[in-house]
Amino acid sequence: MTAPTPPTPPFRDPHLPFAKRIDDLLSRLTLEEKIGALHQFTPAVERLGIAAFRTGQEALHGVAWMGPATVFPQAVGLGATWNPELVRRVGEAVSRETRAMRARDERVGLNVWAPTVNLLRHPLWGRNEEGYSEDPRLTSAIATAYTRGLRGDHPVYWRTAPVLKHWLAHNNETARDTASSSVRPRVLHEYDLRAFRDAVEAGAVAGVMPAYNLVNGRPNHVSPYLREQLRTWTEEELLVCSDAGAPSNLVDSEHYFDTHEEAVAASLRAGVDSFTDHGTDSSVIVGRLEAALRQGLLTEAEIDGAVRRQLSVRFRLGEFDPGEDPYEDGGDGGDGGDAGVPQAKGRADEHAFDTPEHRALAQEAAEQAVVLLKNDGLLPLAPAPTRVAVVGLLADECKLDWYSGTLIHRSTPLEGLYARFGAERVEFTEGVDRVLLKTSAGAFLHVPPAPDSPDEVRGAAGALDPALLAGRTDLAPLTAGPEGTELALVDWGEGVLTLRAPDGRYLSVAEDGYLRASADQPGGWVVQETFRLEPHGGGHLLRHVGTGRPVQVAADGVKVAAENAVDEPGAEVFELIVTENGEEAVARAAAQADVVVVVAGNDPHINGRETEDRTTLRLPAQQELLLRAARAANPNTVLVLVSAYPYAVDPTDLPAVLWTAHGGQAAGTALARVLAGDVSPAGRLPQTWYADDADLPGLLDYDVIGSRQTYLYFGGTPLFPFGHGLSYAAFAYGGLTARAEGQAVRVSFTVTNTGAVPADEVAQLYTRAVDPSVPRPLRELVAHRRLTLTPGETAEVVFELPLSAFAFWDVAVGRWRVEPGRYELLAGASSTDVRQWTTVTLDGEPAVPRAVLEHGLDAAGFDEQSGTEIVDRTRESGDAVTPVAGQEGELVFRRCDLGNGTTGVSVEVSGEGSVELSLDNGPVLAVLSPREPTSGPYAYVTLEAPLASAEVPVATAGVHEVRLRLRGALRLARVGFSG
Repeated sequence: MTAPTPPTPPFRDPHLPFAKRIDDLLSRLTLEEKIGALHQFTPAVERLGIAAFRTGQEALHGVAWMGPATVFPQAVGLGATWNPELVRRVGEAVSRETRAMRARDERVGLNVWAPTVNLLRHPLWGRNEEGYSEDPRLTSAIATAYTRGLRGDHPVYWRTAPVLKHWLAHNNETARDTASSSVRPRVLHEYDLRAFRDAVEAGAVAGVMPAYNLVNGRPNHVSPYLREQLRTWTEEELLVCSDAGAPSNLVDSEHYFDTHEEAVAASLRAGVDSFTDHGTDSSVIVGRLEAALRQGLLTEAEIDGAVRRQLSVRFRLGEFDPGEDPYEDGGDGGDGGDAGVPQAKGRADEHAFDTPEHRALAQEAAEQAVVLLKNDGLLPLAPAPTRVAVVGLLADECKLDWYSGTLIHRSTPLEGLYARFGAERVEFTEGVDRVLLKTSAGAFLHVPPAPDSPDEVRGAAGALDPALLAGRTDLAPLTAGPEGTELALVDWGEGVLTLRAPDGRYLSVAEDGYLRASADQPGGWVVQETFRLEPHGGGHLLRHVGTGRPVQVAADGVKVAAENAVDEPGAEVFELIVTENGEEAVARAAAQADVVVVVAGNDPHINGRETEDRTTLRLPAQQELLLRAARAANPNTVLVLVSAYPYAVDPTDLPAVLWTAHGGQAAGTALARVLAGDVSPAGRLPQTWYADDADLPGLLDYDVIGSRQTYLYFGGTPLFPFGHGLSYAAFAYGGLTARAEGQAVRVSFTVTNTGAVPADEVAQLYTRAVDPSVPRPLRELVAHRRLTLTPGETAEVVFELPLSAFAFWDVAVGRWRVEPGRYELLAGASSTDVRQWTTVTLDGEPAVPRAVLEHGLDAAGFDEQSGTEIVDRTRESGDAVTPVAGQEGELVFRRCDLGNGTTGVSVEVSGEGSVELSLDNGPVLAVLSPREPTSGPYAYVTLEAPLASAEVPVATAGVHEVRLRLRGALRLARVGFSG
């Protein structure tokens, strides 16, 4: 007799709502299984037929770390396109390749950690390449487009599940896991939260990743904003994934908690659902969570909430509905990939990988990302120039960054110009010094020949954590002998250099300490291909940056000194013999050409990257010398900056300057087409290019309002302004009108191509409050549109702006408010190139004084401050204010209504020090100070003092400005007044 078929469990029933299915599955999981699901690498539950799962697949501008994939321009380059629809298509291509790659490699995950929506507040941030813009609206527009592409357009199932990085106010690599960003409420709401909020509210975001840093004294991994802000923006379940190692940092580096059990419990209660820690080994995190549960720091219900959010993502990805998931077999991909790239067999997913459409899209994105900064008529290049000299350190490079995939196709500027103009018309000179390194014994460093085997490309086989990839040890190490090898010495600035063998391999140090010519490019979590030459004893020590140790010559080969060597015995002193001078070679090539294209910029792994901020805006000195040598030899010099961030360069005597981020696999082709005029450039700067380091605030100063940062508040003259970018065409703006209609303002104007070539224009609309009561942006982007226009063609541009676009965060009432009055609307080609403007008057909501007798004052709700920083009131929530160490601090609260007068003041404080209160610019009325230091930073006491008496009357009635001066190691949380 045939046994009856067991009923299908509800969690397997695709006809039921996800919520009911998740309830059912949760009820079937044991407590042990649920705790196991909280680590990044969730084990399979075989008894229920549930597969293993991992959070986190890097996909910032293509599928990263898992081998060959289509490589699109860096994120900052995608931001420079100002084209959400293009970026949506890029996201869609990336998600298709993610599905295709997963079909042949189950290590590829569908929970993608992208995009990065941190605002590019400070151009020295090492990870500038990962963000889209300094402007929150442009950032959210591009991020929303990318997530929509990643998600797919099915109403139920998602192609991939994007997670936004890095929550919150994270723009420094310096002390990134211990530094605290002091973020006042206006900056929090108007700037840092806005980019996240708009993207989440658009409905294509599966979650967020907290950043390593602290905000207002509290680590982001225990941020109350996850509950108070993020999860109020959508009805979708949002998955919060920790950054790698960050849960352990709460104890190990930040010392925020005493035990790891307290740390994981606090993180989970705050909203973290998946712990990325200790790599693939989940046992440590699982053990901490189990101990926290035993200690009563967690409840099973709190664990259930976190598991529910992870399951919600897995259900949306179609994992439990193999017959229903429209993306399971790749959807509507193209037709195959390169013959040399392994393809999935027997599945349609292979058709979504490296398709002709994806290749064309990579080129289109690279073309749209090119920004023409200056042009005195030299560009586009003549149709058939007699000779073009292409020079510079990046002229024949197609650089990748930490979050790139492995290149399948590659196009450098040199290769692009060869293809466009013909190799016979293009001359190349890299501009590096060629050197020999001679030992104190008279021998020369020698690179042994490599075996006739295919070159290995770092990461080509894929790796869940490329930081663990080891250097090659299969090649012979360098030796010293009578025959020296001429090396290309590439100076990247700040004293950091690379050395390259004649066959293109870079000198690198593997784990065994030996030097080999083994790397295709500098790279890795700790770069093993960089060195410094340090003057020593009439010659130079060659110090390896990655290990910090000098190079020595031994009988069995050249290696770095032992790790624990005392006084660096055996360190070799080298004589540097220059066989070819790079500047002279550039000058010769430039003098013989009709036009010189100097390609300068950065290597994304050197002097500005994750873990390392830049120290200056200046172009590295050696590249500046090459540029000036070319310009001195030939006035027809074009500077092309290929970089992950802005530079402060002097363009005065240069007839043409362009910038592009590292543009991915089609970068060189795209650049050549722009230089030749096949494509009119229409990229626009997504961040301000400052003229000098002196224009910059401190790297850790996050108060964009108080320190006048970004185009929103910067009052100086930038080198190139936000939104700037030129064209080979010209455009006229006209007919600007604006009128308020209900809860929106309708703005319209026309743009006409008055030039002779088809071209794109990015029409930008800004607003400015004419007479604001508080500091407001000098101008603020509210809308933009990229248009394609043929010569003589006119397009009407219409924007419907919600009234909320004119609002600011009013600290007096703790919410958004549209101030009544006049607002300018400015339409044009950049934040400073305004072509049309008009004004609109909005009724708004009148301001009301602070009702301080009723509500008191939260210390962090100040209008102005000096010498203070915001810190955590408790470990769980709330803010307090403290003086910056060694300084006196002042807080100013405007328009405080003291009614008929107040007779006393109270303060909630911890620590030791004093609070002085005065009204307007009058004398000190009260000084409040604890009699003795409190028992800790969270042990608050309430102090009271009179403001007036019969003997000493004080006129406190009415509306006043309250000023508080803080001294000492004291935290102020609140101020109260009694009538």
